[in-house]
Parts: sequence; C-alpha cells; structure tokens
Amino acid sequence: MSAVEFSAVDHAHMAFALRLAERGLFTTDPNPRVGCVIAHGEEMVGSGWHRRAGGAHAEVFALNEAGDHARAATAYVTLEPCAHFGRTPPCADALIAAGVARVVIAHADPFAGVDGRGTAKLREAGILVESGLMAGAAREINRGFLSRIERGRPWLRVKLAMSLDGRTALASGESKWITAAAARADVQLWRARSSAILSGIGTVLADDPALSVRLANATDADMAPLPPLRVILDRELRAPATAQVLDGSLPTLVLHGAGARPIDGRFDGVELAAVEIRQGRLDLSAVLAVLAARGVNEIQVEAGPTLAGALFAAGLVDELLLYVAPVLLGDNARPLLTLPALGEMAARWKLGVLDQRMIGADWRLLLRPLEA
Repeated sequence: MSAVEFSAVDHAHMAFALRLAERGLFTTDPNPRVGCVIAHGEEMVGSGWHRRAGGAHAEVFALNEAGDHARAATAYVTLEPCAHFGRTPPCADALIAAGVARVVIAHADPFAGVDGRGTAKLREAGILVESGLMAGAAREINRGFLSRIERGRPWLRVKLAMSLDGRTALASGESKWITAAAARADVQLWRARSSAILSGIGTVLADDPALSVRLANATDADMAPLPPLRVILDRELRAPATAQVLDGSLPTLVLHGAGARPIDGRFDGVELAAVEIRQGRLDLSAVLAVLAARGVNEIQVEAGPTLAGALFAAGLVDELLLYVAPVLLGDNARPLLTLPALGEMAARWKLGVLDQRMIGADWRLLLRPLEA
C-alpha cells in the first residue's frame, strides 16, 4: 500500500470507477470486475468497465471515450492494469500509448501474468503510479477472483433460509416457501454474480432444483448474466433421470466418487468428474480445488443442513447469506446446519455481521466467520 494522501477528487473518481466495475458483476467470469475513469482534475473525460471475458478491458473503453483528452490525464483503475498478452493486448501499453501522466490503482492484481508487472511497466514509461486508494472496496468486488488466485480456491458462500426458530424445513422435508417472493427474487441476484451454484444429491432428490438464474430485467445483452456452472456432489451417481439438473440446458458438473459409474445415459448431457473420498464423503477441499482449476471464482452453496454443516466444520465457508422469515416451524422441523457437538461455549462458531437489511417481509443477513 502507498502512503500517498489522496485528494477528495481522487476519492470521487475512484468511487465512480468502482461503481462502473460493479456493472460487470454478472458477466466477467473468470476475469475480475474492473472499472476505469480518465480525468483532468475534477473533469472526467472518459470512463468504462470490463463487460465480458474476451472483450475489451475497462481501460480500453475509457481511453476510447477520452480520445486525445487522455494525454496528460490521470487514469483511475480499480485493479492493476495488465501487462501481458491474453485474449486482449496489455492495458498498461494502451495507457502508455495514450500519454496519461498518472495512474491511480485501487488494488494490485496477484495474477501471475500481472502481479506488479503492470505497475512496473507504467513507471518505466515515466508515468506516476500511486496505489491503495479504496483498496478494501476494490477487494470486495473481486473477492472471488482474488480468493482463487491467492488461496487456490474459490470464495464460498452458503445461502440458507430459516424461520425465527432456526428451522429450514418441516420434518417431512417440505420447505416451499419459508421466505416471501421478494427474498426469493433477491437470491437470484446472488446466483447471477456466482461462477457456480453447488448443491448435494440430498437436495436434488428432495427438491429437484433447477439451480438456474431467473432475472426479471435481464434484457441488455451486455448485462445479461453468464449462466453459473451447476455443480452437484453425487458420490454414487444416484441422481434420477428426471432431475432438472441433468436436463442439459445449462453447463453442469457432477462430481462423484472414483468407483461410481453411470448405469445408463442419464448423465450424457452433463460433465462427470471423480473426486477423492475422505471419511465417507467427497473431499470438500478437493472439490474446491477442481472448481478453482476450472476458473470458478465465487460459489454459492444451496444445500441442506448436512452439506452446509460439513463445509462450516471444514472451515471452507467464507460467508453466510441468511434469510430469516418471521414465521415459526416448531421443534420437529429440520435444523439450519448439522454441526459437530461442542464441549464448551468457547468453541462456538463466531460470525460477524457484514450487512443486514429488510427484503420485503424478511430479513437478510450477510455474515462472515470470525477468527478464533
């Protein structure tokens, strides 16, 4: 991080660049979400954001809009400009060619093809580079991408809905619907930002979910969400031929044990991959490694208490998206999570509340595990 004291004008331009980056929330996978502003003092002369993987990066859109006005300007970029040839030329080269005088970067890019090279190339060209402005906000936008690059695994979010008494379904398994329509529509937005939606065979057998994204206003082709990969953990390949997740309509990956073999053609429309079994279940760390290797940045887990609890117990949950409905289901209803018994209160799982708000008649909490 730089010790530079950034001005109010710097903060205003970077805040707008971050809002631009968020416009790629549903569309850039596996790339990061990036926004860029070109400005002379308070005057913004160009802006842009990365819209889709394989397309132009944010800097290119902003420079094209600025034209000759980019010369001697300041470029505000939410992530370090790339310095390598991928599907598009290096953005650092484009900034140099445009003659910008200063580049302000919110967050470094740890990807091996960048990782300081973009900053170095700009400085070698005589451009003043300052970094660290609003880095925390920039990291939040790209928490999945940064997790995959820095930790070798995707960012994992567990989505659950419960009653006020902490129940997720009746004893019979019936769970539609605990929350109201507004909360269910909100879930679609979280699905849309996810690279993958993960569930277990128990949920497939009980609920037959489609695990698709249904957004009411996705009419702009540039903003239409990429369909998340459906990921099903099915150790013994028990999913029925009638399961919606096997209908071939969306990219789907079924992870199973090494010894399992399909008995018929029901899995022909999806991809199968074997994962190591540990303690009688698919190794959850190995599952995340498989998905990271496929470029998955963010995973949303929509599963029952057993799989959700196992992920918590393994320390693999990065955040909990919890919807709470103002209803009671009673003692015989199913619990939120299946977790190991605790011997003492000091061992309890501690969560910090990142965000809380009303969604229609229900509450939505975004929580993250706290360090012990």
